[in-house]
Amino acid sequence: MPIPGMRGMEHIGFTVPNLDEACDFFVNILGAEVLYTAAKNFGAPDDWMKVHLNVDPRCVIKEFRYVRLGNGTNLEIFEYDAPDQVKVPLKNSDVGGHHLAFYVDDMDAAIAFLRANKVKVLGEPTAYTEGPNIGLTWCYFMAPWGLQLEIVSAPNGTVFDREAKAAGRTRLFHPAFVAETTI
Repeated sequence: MPIPGMRGMEHIGFTVPNLDEACDFFVNILGAEVLYTAAKNFGAPDDWMKVHLNVDPRCVIKEFRYVRLGNGTNLEIFEYDAPDQVKVPLKNSDVGGHHLAFYVDDMDAAIAFLRANKVKVLGEPTAYTEGPNIGLTWCYFMAPWGLQLEIVSAPNGTVFDREAKAAGRTRLFHPAFVAETTI
């Protein structure tokens, strides 16, 4: 049995070296909207930070903000100051490695925009040629501080989406599917 009342993902939180730089990138490159600043210079004189967040007890959250991109999940972006802080971003192959993926309508236009704005794009777009993701194209790119990001596009859906729809099952995210279920 899952957690009672589970509805879905409300946000993804991650830490950046410079919150203003990160928010500028998300706003100007990805079209995010900064929703609000949640806290500034938050710390505790006791072990609260260790007990509640599993970080060094003397750690301070310099600031964190919520942002949203389109109709996707909220992002909770932190800037910490911690005595034991590791300042090298993880790679996908590292334990705890991760990336954020965003849907775009036109892969070629998105790649051209990223390159025109001097964003590091990793390779060329890759289209699946077998399996349930046939119809989906993806490409990784990098935030200025080293966070791995991805854009995906499947204008006509994927094999999985078509099979899931026919069977009445849950499909992957696609803007058209959101519109189908909006009241």
